[in-house]
Amino acid sequence: MKKTILLLCILGFLNGFSQTTEKEDKEAILNVMKTQEKAWSNNDIEEFMEGYWKSDSLKFYGKSGLTHGWDKTLANYKKGYPTKEHTGTLNFKINALTKINDAAYYVMGEYHLTRKAGNADGIFMIIFKKIDGEWKIIADTSS
Repeated sequence: MKKTILLLCILGFLNGFSQTTEKEDKEAILNVMKTQEKAWSNNDIEEFMEGYWKSDSLKFYGKSGLTHGWDKTLANYKKGYPTKEHTGTLNFKINALTKINDAAYYVMGEYHLTRKAGNADGIFMIIFKKIDGEWKIIADTSS
């Protein structure tokens, strides 16, 4: 019995040790978004898409309607932003980063594109989920 209690205590300690704080989660999510800003601004849409869940279940909702899947979302980005003049320089303004549960957050904010093809501004709400230890966007609504 004592061995069982000791084992449960050790497992509980190790489980608590591996958990992250809300502050650490938010920093990790913001780092994903900073990486996306840099990739987009370098006209590297594939690297930008690394922040998204590489799954057919990814959802993107924009002016063209609902898109299902990582591959289709990538194809749409490449079609809509074919050159550096179209991608320009991306800046996010985060207005809210809110915990849904231990494995999910939503981010509300604004995007600003400075570019030769004409500047573009809009708003977004994205949902991040921790998948295999990494924060990934599982749903994106942008307009």
